[in-house]
Amino acid sequence: MMNKPYHSFAKPLRDLAGKIVGEPFKRQGFASAELVTRWNEIAGAEIAAHSEPIKIQWPRPDETGVRRPGTLVLRVEGPAAIEIQHFGDLLCERVNRFLGWRAIERIALRQAPLRRPSRRHAAAIDETVAARIAEGMPDVADDNLRSALARLGAAVRHG
Repeated sequence: MMNKPYHSFAKPLRDLAGKIVGEPFKRQGFASAELVTRWNEIAGAEIAAHSEPIKIQWPRPDETGVRRPGTLVLRVEGPAAIEIQHFGDLLCERVNRFLGWRAIERIALRQAPLRRPSRRHAAAIDETVAARIAEGMPDVADDNLRSALARLGAAVRHG
């Protein structure tokens, strides 16, 4: 019997998510969902913890048809707005570097609660519960995987 090569028919989640959420993102001025989905990487953990991109506002093309860079509108938590405002130029630079062209000229802030749960409000994981869950997984040989699964189980149990 001959072994056939294994072909995975599973598609990466980012490919599927792009098709599902692509239109709503385009309506908000985003060329791709990556600016939103990779905001933590683009803005940095500190800024991303208190902000999220809402849309890009594109100015009308000038009389020659040239389109100027847009304005990235961010939702920010109230107390962090002033601090994030000071990082406007840095954020423009980071977004433009990520996109590979000068797409953003300025940042506009909208003070409002973030739509996603803030990570800094996450409850601490009870290590004794995680250890007890890890003991119940003797078949998982990889220590790091067993530990990660146990922490996940403890977080799910807590929430």
